[in-house]
Amino acid sequence: MIRLRVVCPADRTEAALAVLRGHAGATHLVLLRGAAIDPEGDLVTADVAREAVDEVVGALCELGIDRAGGITIETIDTSLSDAADRAQEDAPGDGSDAIVWDELIAKTGEESRPSATFQAFLTIACLLAAVGIATNSTVTLVGAMVVGPEFGPLAAIAVGLVARRRDLVHRAAVALGLGFPLAIAVTAALTWLGARAGLLDRETLLHGTESEFIYQFGPFSLVVALLAGAAGMLSITSAKSAALVGVFISVMTVPAAGYAALAAVLGVWDRVGPAVAQLGINLIGIVAAASFVLVIRRRGAAEGVFTRPLSRG
Repeated sequence: MIRLRVVCPADRTEAALAVLRGHAGATHLVLLRGAAIDPEGDLVTADVAREAVDEVVGALCELGIDRAGGITIETIDTSLSDAADRAQEDAPGDGSDAIVWDELIAKTGEESRPSATFQAFLTIACLLAAVGIATNSTVTLVGAMVVGPEFGPLAAIAVGLVARRRDLVHRAAVALGLGFPLAIAVTAALTWLGARAGLLDRETLLHGTESEFIYQFGPFSLVVALLAGAAGMLSITSAKSAALVGVFISVMTVPAAGYAALAAVLGVWDRVGPAVAQLGINLIGIVAAASFVLVIRRRGAAEGVFTRPLSRG
């Protein structure tokens, strides 16, 4: 179940109540007149079956409540109520397959911002990858994959493409377009210092058998990226966050970036290009598969949900 918290102008409260009362997937309706101070108005709350949220929110937005008031979407972990059970049974569709698009856009939009925190995580992940490659440590490479935050912007690009949100695509593309080059540059600089201190040498990279899969790209590189992108988007849209860990471990984004930096500093130029190509293949494959999953799942929803302006966050 999802809880809707609606700050509603007084002159639109009855229309909002009619929307909520008229939908079989809504229950636990509460009205507090005059409770809202900024913006001024009434406070309406309701618990809505997940599969009905997009339809209900779309109807409320048609009343202009998102502009004159506000709509907050909160996930309810546990609800002990016969009325809630009936609402879930009566709502059309299956809650486990439903996508709450405003929630999805807000979530991916937040993760796609080119922030200092995002850059720090990406840089640390690339450094961990470089250390794993230099020490021939698969465990460290896996750690680098898990630390890497790049799936958030990739998912945001896919959502932006399907939901026709250019701002989301642009913001995520900036995060990746600035993030990876900067992370690679920092990794290269610190790798150079390590080489000067005698911690790294060219022979280590040339004979590191545990990291060969990073730069040896081929058809299976694209296959893995496509499968990971599909699994990642299914995980995000179905709130199965545990599956994302497997997605992070399966893709060669951060390891390829770390390998390219390390190979460039140590002068193994014939592996820099393949590592960069591996990075590009994985980025493109993840976005393509994630977008495809969204398009397929979108077909089961009303077209109006995707033509109205979605959350501006």
